[in-house]
Amino acid sequence: MKVGFIGLGAMGKPMALNLLKAGHLLVVNDVNAKAVEELILAGAKKAESPKLLAEQVEVVITMLPNGGIVEQVLLGEQGVLAGAGDGFGIIDMSSVAPGFTQKMARLAAQTGVCYLDAPVSGGVKGAAEGTLTIMVGGDEQALARYQGLFQILGKKIHHIGAVGAGDAVKIVNNLMLAINMAGAAEAFALGTKMGLDPQVIFDIVSASSGNSYALSAKMPNFVFKGNFTPGFTVDLQYKDLELAVQTAKDVQVPMLLTNVVQQLYEQVRAAGLGKEDISAIIKPLETLCDIQVRVKN
Repeated sequence: MKVGFIGLGAMGKPMALNLLKAGHLLVVNDVNAKAVEELILAGAKKAESPKLLAEQVEVVITMLPNGGIVEQVLLGEQGVLAGAGDGFGIIDMSSVAPGFTQKMARLAAQTGVCYLDAPVSGGVKGAAEGTLTIMVGGDEQALARYQGLFQILGKKIHHIGAVGAGDAVKIVNNLMLAINMAGAAEAFALGTKMGLDPQVIFDIVSASSGNSYALSAKMPNFVFKGNFTPGFTVDLQYKDLELAVQTAKDVQVPMLLTNVVQQLYEQVRAAGLGKEDISAIIKPLETLCDIQVRVKN
């Protein structure tokens, strides 16, 4: 299949490489010239604009930081829709608001273009290994058409419902991750301040009712090692919390805990840690409590 890929960041680049390795003809476009060159060396073709990319492929996958950039890439004289013909497909794998996705899908439909939202979970490691969980919203027949692409990129592909449903469930997932990470940070700061060994806390809680992905993945692999090289950055987590808050306003759901947790991540960003992993939410607490939650190998 002739596939276009726009958005060659930490997630998008390994995803695009996996499509190449699987034998698909790939055309790429991105503002990051270095990432584009890496894909060209791997066998991809380069398009100078989203419009020129769309003219060469059957479907385009976008993996972009936010809705504003998605809109810029899709619309306008040099946008994807300007180069897309009837029967063309757009798969947006970015994390954006459901209402935004529904707006883009309506505009795409006016030109005969099929639109799927397909945000992912699994981080950079999952992107590189092709083991992502993919949450798809949109027409079921369109999902079947592109099932082969999804199976290259992920291991668990879920059809959630109509367009926007994939983004909706991604918001719920990332909201829970944010809250669980904040809870784990506070709990381990408290335990360490009381003189407990962080490894002992982990061994007990990970086998008890306090367990979570934030605990099992983030504490031993990031916090305990003092390694905050991102799997998922504070800035991106903050953006996803903002999506949750804004969407909740649209549907009139109070989000008291979410608003507090968002301010905790804002505190981390204000400390200049926005590009670090979300587990860096523990750093201000460590400073305040004069502790470090580390485990020696």
